[in-house]
Order: sequence, then structure tokens, then C-alpha cells
Amino acid sequence: MNQESISQSISIVHPITLSHGLNAHVWDTDGTGYIDFVGGIGVLNLGHCNPAVVAAIQQQAGRLTHYAFNAAAHGPYLQLMEQLSSFVPLSYPMAGMLTNSGAEAAENALKVARGATGKRAIIAFDGAFHGRTLATLNLNGKVAPYKQRVGDLPGPVYHLPYPSNDTDVTCEQALKALDRLFSVELAVEDVAAFILEPVQGEGGFLALDPTFAQALRRFCDEHGIVLIIDEIQSGFGRTGQRFAFPRLGIEPDLLLLAKSMAGGMPLGAVVGRRELLAALPKGGLGGTYSGNPIACAAALASLAQMTDANLATWGERHEQAIVGRYQRWKASGLYPSLGRLTGVGAMRGIELVNADGTPAPAQLAKLLQAARSKGLLLMPSGKARHIIRLLAPLTIEAEVLEAGLDIFEQCLAELG
Repeated sequence: MNQESISQSISIVHPITLSHGLNAHVWDTDGTGYIDFVGGIGVLNLGHCNPAVVAAIQQQAGRLTHYAFNAAAHGPYLQLMEQLSSFVPLSYPMAGMLTNSGAEAAENALKVARGATGKRAIIAFDGAFHGRTLATLNLNGKVAPYKQRVGDLPGPVYHLPYPSNDTDVTCEQALKALDRLFSVELAVEDVAAFILEPVQGEGGFLALDPTFAQALRRFCDEHGIVLIIDEIQSGFGRTGQRFAFPRLGIEPDLLLLAKSMAGGMPLGAVVGRRELLAALPKGGLGGTYSGNPIACAAALASLAQMTDANLATWGERHEQAIVGRYQRWKASGLYPSLGRLTGVGAMRGIELVNADGTPAPAQLAKLLQAARSKGLLLMPSGKARHIIRLLAPLTIEAEVLEAGLDIFEQCLAELG
């Protein structure tokens, strides 16, 4: 299909044109089928064309396709916010707003944090990804390609090392970097918020050190700083439970949601402490399409399926299959390009390395192509673009998951 009308600044990982999908399978316009381990980059935890989600979309489309919530309230928005207040495991009274995307959720969280604290500085982390809008670009812990050629970005924003067993950055090192930041570059009383991912997505499925997370929570409490947790990719069951932040033993002040929230419909949210979400004047939050009725209906149908029992079952199945297969690959010694397994639960990354242990993006590029030719779609990640992130739908059939891992294994063997 001719793509001359598409911006050449949009990068497409796989040179195919998709036609349709069902659960963990997609087909292109040539009729070729693929096992999908990309899942719309984490959007399709419940699979392609989930029957309950499709039915909810169809029903809502016959009732009300759109109304701007700022002009008049509508039922799906109200129902979804009520459901979210029960679904999100926070111990305090929650309020929130719906957005069109994760980046928009992040932008609004920055507004809320500034409005509530009267401060401007934001602290993010190396390897972070929070969006492609102008303000979120500055939060990202990576320059190329996101920050190139766009000039000065909204700020001030500072970055710290991301402590994780998957990065070899320790809690102690990150806390020392925090001390240095406040002794050399920034006054602590100028900080509005920290923003972090409990498991980095674009960064390579790197899980945050819980000890650091708890120390940071105490630091924010001591200094009146808002803690924003971005669960846009890690939320809604990807780690085997509703969200990843309970694994850290902390709660956020503001929580960012999107991706698998609405089964493929464009929807995000900022939720958190009621007093923070009331900090801006009337009219300071909102948006024309934010909380569109059809997207809300899709989200309600999605949440209904995300019971704790379902999420635990799906997450355990993914984790056992992926971890078990990886351990066998590693123990065999047959795959020299195989590096570390990153992440937690069903949110897993597989690192590809050179003989000296350095990142191997060239090997990853070969694996992507080889896997696609065998009927498996994969997605790269990591600062060096050397980590495959596994984002198959949580609802994938066990035999399809194993078939996809079989293809992955074949491609590893071909890399030598």
C-alpha cells in the first residue's frame, strides 16, 4: 500500500499492512497470519477484537457516539470513574479525569502537580518513556530519536539513574545521585514531583528496586513532593496483578493509566488524591474527546474481565512459560546471543548481547526479521534497542504462546 501520504518521521517496525486480528493472531492484507507478541505495544492485554469489548462498542455506538464531558456529563464516563475508584488499589479517597492517551495523562499530571505545589521542577529517570508530546519528551530518559531537532523543551526536568536488578544500578547508587542532585543542581523546595515507571516499558522491562521506591516515597512525604507513578504499560494485568506499584510497597499520589484500559480504544486517565485533582481552577482540566462514550464503554467491558483471579491465572501462565523456556535456553549454552531476562510477571524482556556481553541491536534486528518471516511479530526496546519486549495478549491460548516461543527459539538458534 502506498505510504507517500504518511509522515516519514513515523517509524514502522514491521513492513506489513494488517487487515484483521483475533485474540493473539493477526493477518496482513496478503493473507499471511502471525502470532502477535506486540499487542499494539501493550494495548491489547485482552486480545484483538475481544468479544465483550466489541459488543460494548457496538451497543454504545447505537446510543451515543460522543459528548464533551465538559459540556454535559454522560453515563459511560460516570460509570467508568466509579469502577476505576474500586479497581485501583489505593487506600485513600480517589478522584480523577479521563484523557485520550497516556501522554495526555502525563501532561495533565504535570499540570496538577504544579498547581497543587506551586513548584515547577520535575525529576524523572534514565531510560524512562512517558510520551511524545512536547512536555513528556523532556521526561523521557533517552535523547534519540525523541528529543532530536525539537529545541528547548518545557521544564525544568532532571534525571536520576534507575535502580533495578535489570540495570546493575543499586539503590545506594541512586540515592547518592539523589543527594548529589540536591547539593549541586537543584533546591529540594523547588521540586513539584517525581515521575517513575514501576517497570520501565520502552526502557526494556526493567523493574524498579523496591527499597529505593520506599525511600523515595518517604522523601516525597518529608518534602511535600508529589509522586507520580506511570502504569500506562505495566497496568491492567501486565505484571499478573492489577498494577505493579503494590509490588513496591508504596502508593502514588497520582497514577497514570492508558493502553490496555479500553481494549484498543483511545483512552487514558489521571487518578489519585482528591485534594490534588481539585488543585486547579474549574475548567483547568478536561478536553473535547477525553472520556469519549464509546471508549468508556470499551473500558467498562475490559475491567469486567480483569478480575483478580483472571489476572493471576493469565500472569502465572505467561510467567511460567516464558521463564521456564528462558531458563532452558540459558542452561543449554546453545544461544550465545541470549542475555538477561528482564521484568516481572507477564511483563518480560529478553536481552540480546554480543560475545563480550555488550548490547547487540544488530542481532535484535536480525531476530525481528527472522521471526516475522516465520509468523511471529516482536517489538524492540531498551536504550540500545537490544531487548525484545514480550507483549502477547494475556488471553493468548497456552498452545499459541508455546508456538510463539518455539519460533523465538528457532530464531535464536539461527543467530548462532
